[in-house]
Amino acid sequence: MLTQEKLDQILNRHSALEQAMAANPDPEEYVKLASEYAELGNVVSKIKELRDLEKSLSGLEELLEDPDTEEEMRELAQIEQPEIKQNIEELTRGIQLVLLPRDKADDKGAILEVRAGTGGSEAALFAGDLFRMYERHASDHGWKVEVLSASEGDVGGFKEIVAMISGRGVFARLKFESGVHRVQRVPETEGGGRIHTSAATVAVLPEAEDIDVEIRNEDIRIDTMRASGAGGQHVNTTDSAVRITHLPTGVVVTSSEKSQHQNRANAMKTLRARLFDIERQKAEEERASDRRGQVGSGDRSERIRTYNYPQGRITDHRINMTLYKLDRIIAGEGLDELIDALVADYQASQLAALDEEE
Repeated sequence: MLTQEKLDQILNRHSALEQAMAANPDPEEYVKLASEYAELGNVVSKIKELRDLEKSLSGLEELLEDPDTEEEMRELAQIEQPEIKQNIEELTRGIQLVLLPRDKADDKGAILEVRAGTGGSEAALFAGDLFRMYERHASDHGWKVEVLSASEGDVGGFKEIVAMISGRGVFARLKFESGVHRVQRVPETEGGGRIHTSAATVAVLPEAEDIDVEIRNEDIRIDTMRASGAGGQHVNTTDSAVRITHLPTGVVVTSSEKSQHQNRANAMKTLRARLFDIERQKAEEERASDRRGQVGSGDRSERIRTYNYPQGRITDHRINMTLYKLDRIIAGEGLDELIDALVADYQASQLAALDEEE
């Protein structure tokens, strides 16, 4: 629940930041002040709009309570009053959403990991379909996709593919994609026309910078291996593939592109993201373990979505949402509709949790 005291605190802080910026601070301090000032700017404008509406509503109520108000004015006030009340309610909710606790990783890029699960070759083909869906979705949003490592399936697709998706707010949009994705369709190799069920797992990790995670040299073991392609064929004759093991956690990452130097850099980038994600999840559990349940626990083994090709249907099990737009979504075009619904559901759960605390 929003209190007038809380709104006053935000307005006062915004004003104090403005004064501090005008006091000619050093450049580094000015950047910090300006960043916070800009973040508060959106909510401050909403608060001012809210208070204007509240004044208008108060004025209408005075007119309606005044026995001397002319009938024509009374009728106009009665017409206008419900609309203003609705606008106040919507604006209040909007301010509450802006003030919700933010995941500090939301503005970051993301490491996307797609792996074939149960289903053999068909699972690898489905993993390839999923990766291309995210790749096209990223392109539509102007994000950059860089493949860090890939292991191709025997008949196409991927046994595993890891990519860096760069852009502002990537993690905020894609983090709800983590989990098990299930597909129901007739494989091309199936002569009898029977529907098979296969699965692929998706993990979306926030991009981690050096300042986010410290990795000590003594905590990692680096092994080099001979890189291999689909079917186990050697890509070259040098030991270029790199496997890095983080000894304290047991996390293992690999990269098997042609350049050993690039493989090491890619593997470290992925390792840093995984360790950062572990720390984030640990902190999240300590802060509010019950709130995450609304859109899934983040458990990689949790089935989150089913893609049914014969019916052209896609169902997200976390929010019981079914769309008959499978072609558009798997093409990356319609994914925003699902993501928007997941974000809205998560925000609703956060607002409900705040109301309970009140």
